[in-house]
Amino acid sequence: MDVHIRSQGAAGEVTGSKHLVEFEGKRILVDCGAFQGRRAESDAKNRALLGDVEPGSVDAVVLTHAHYDHCGLLPYLVKKGFSGNIFATAATRDLANLVMMDSAHIQARDADYLSRQAAKRNEKFDWKPLYNDLDVVKTMGQFVTINYHRPINIAEGASVEFRDAGHILGSALVRMTLKAKNGAQRVLGFSGDLGRKNKPIIRDPEQLDGLDHLVLESTYGDKLHENTSDAVERLAEVVRSTAEAGGKVIIPAFAVERTQELVFTLHLLLDQGRIPDIPIWVDSPMAVDATGIFRIHPECYDKETHEAFTTHSKNPFGFASLHFSRSVEDSKALNEAKEPMIIISADGMCEVGRIQHHLIHNISKPQNTILIVGYMAEGTLGRRIMDGAKEVRIHGDFYKVAANVKTIDAFSAHADWRETLDWLSATDTKNLKTIFLVHGESKALESLKGKLQGAGFPSVEIVRVNQHYALV
Repeated sequence: MDVHIRSQGAAGEVTGSKHLVEFEGKRILVDCGAFQGRRAESDAKNRALLGDVEPGSVDAVVLTHAHYDHCGLLPYLVKKGFSGNIFATAATRDLANLVMMDSAHIQARDADYLSRQAAKRNEKFDWKPLYNDLDVVKTMGQFVTINYHRPINIAEGASVEFRDAGHILGSALVRMTLKAKNGAQRVLGFSGDLGRKNKPIIRDPEQLDGLDHLVLESTYGDKLHENTSDAVERLAEVVRSTAEAGGKVIIPAFAVERTQELVFTLHLLLDQGRIPDIPIWVDSPMAVDATGIFRIHPECYDKETHEAFTTHSKNPFGFASLHFSRSVEDSKALNEAKEPMIIISADGMCEVGRIQHHLIHNISKPQNTILIVGYMAEGTLGRRIMDGAKEVRIHGDFYKVAANVKTIDAFSAHADWRETLDWLSATDTKNLKTIFLVHGESKALESLKGKLQGAGFPSVEIVRVNQHYALV
């Protein structure tokens, strides 16, 4: 049976997940994510899409979850000729619609702003958005939703079954079965982004059993997360100390999952009297919409959250101190306000969106705190702030970093190396021949490879971009 995989993204780096399975004349793409980081470099990679593979030659797409670096190029794939089905859970479909439409709007605004800036300088400007909102609408018409634990044929000789990845709402581990005409069979697993146990709102990651090969993420392959209870107390301390100083807590957070988890946790802290009753603002139209989607997908909740909604009729995403901002005027007013408050705003890596304006107004004031609660890719503004830059450039101007910068990584939705090994140890791996590592920076990839080999997995490959790997 001739089966190959190759990755056109998230190979030797974190963003841009695109993993192509090729067998018996069929092509199945797992995820079609956008690259994030330095603008010009990411734009060039995104426009390359699948390299020498024609989008129209892809038979089906399997989408693990709705983060931008996993779904963000689907409309571009469709625009370039892909006409097949996109398989995802219902929650992933709904969230991906938000993420992709938001991207289309951001690209349109960027094109307008940059063209006007170029005109002022009498410079030529020919940059065009990758796709627009009509491309997103067309893409949504190609989605086919499937539930967890319901195997479905996606192409001749290929079927997939989703298991809960415990990463974000609707996220899936993929168990893909390939059957040749001669009866030979291969079972492949794709972790997408592997989640963690005991996270609020969503269920714990499930297992993938009976795999021949596994494509595994490595984002935190060299790190261990801090204890969750300690992290919650650290969050409370950051809020208390910043409020006492009369400052604002600025939290860059992705609109999907991280924002809802923070709101959930802040609600608990306020109920317990562990933080002062100060305004909590979610300043991201997409986060507002995403929170609404969370409300209509209780099938993804863990037991505690499900009971809070259905048994006790409590809404963890709505309480008196919580405010949602949609308008630009509301967002600007937050930067004019003098009283202590918490502002949660997207983008999570500080590369685009309203968070940049909040940083412009607050990063140089020592009474404020910039709280980092998620992964920051190399080359992003968030990474520079996290790494201790004394000065950062935003919208062409330089700003001194005088605010306190704190990092709490226990809110990460990615498994660390120990959690990854624990997940594997609870899985039936007796048939597992090879683990392919993707979605990590070089240090994390090398570290996780060593730890996996030390745990008894002899064949571990760090995937290189566009390199073919035969699955025997």
